Amino acid sequence: MKLYFLGTSAGVPTNFRNVSSLALLLPEYNGDIWLFDCGESTQHQVMKSPIKLSRINRIFITHLHGDHIYGLPGLLSTRSFQTDSPLTLYGPKGIREFLETTLRISETYLSHPLEIHEIEDGTKIEEKHFTIHIKKLEHRIACFGYRIEEDEKPGKLNIKKLLAEGVKPGPIFQKFKRGEIVTLQDGRQINGKEFIEPPTPGKIITILGDTLPCKNSLLLAKNADVLVHEATHFHEYVDKAAQYHHSTTIQAATIAKEANAKRLIINHISPRYHDVMEEDMLTEVQSCFPNSYLANEHQSYEC
Repeated sequence: MKLYFLGTSAGVPTNFRNVSSLALLLPEYNGDIWLFDCGESTQHQVMKSPIKLSRINRIFITHLHGDHIYGLPGLLSTRSFQTDSPLTLYGPKGIREFLETTLRISETYLSHPLEIHEIEDGTKIEEKHFTIHIKKLEHRIACFGYRIEEDEKPGKLNIKKLLAEGVKPGPIFQKFKRGEIVTLQDGRQINGKEFIEPPTPGKIITILGDTLPCKNSLLLAKNADVLVHEATHFHEYVDKAAQYHHSTTIQAATIAKEANAKRLIINHISPRYHDVMEEDMLTEVQSCFPNSYLANEHQSYEC
């Protein structure tokens, strides 16, 4: 699994950063792609990336501010020219009205089925291989965070241990892998379950929308392998960040630290910060939470 950032600027696009959108690439799961937020010109960013619109089958919207949704009608329209495969959209109350009104007034007709689910605090989504927990954050309008929990993976068959028991490789290994009790040619009975290693825990990926530091951020980020958290401002502008219900570098790092997250990626960077200042921003985050990264356009991060 990979996170691929398509837009990381706060509020407005710049020459170096587009507005909010990121993709979760799932090559292990049929090559599906999940998109989180869809700011203006997201489809242009997709055209410059290895992402195919036809592979996007889930879209998750954190909130209805323009820099997170204005690219959605165009992206859906373009996708409709490329595939008729269904798409499911999740977002706050109002996302249905926004889309249906925009598509109706512009007389845009989609060639694929579009299923829209309006979420609320505590919504839980059961997907094949994943469970997604959704909680409301602290922003000026209803805004949500997503915790994606991958199902645990079955333990691998301990082939070395079987060979040590004198079991020769072959189709019989499949029976051991299924945990069956197998009778060997010499009469011995071997319980396959004793040769299966413990299951591997699934990954936990937390993607938060715009927010002040809050209890639900901690709950969603608890023990996450990757936490994506906005860090709109340097910490010296904490009052300004609070005024618009955003977070600072140190606040994002503190959430990651208190939640025992393994890795932090900050995004939603204020347009006032140019390249040199971004380096200072990363240094400030890492002073509190060393395993931190600053999201950049068209960069991917292993989960």
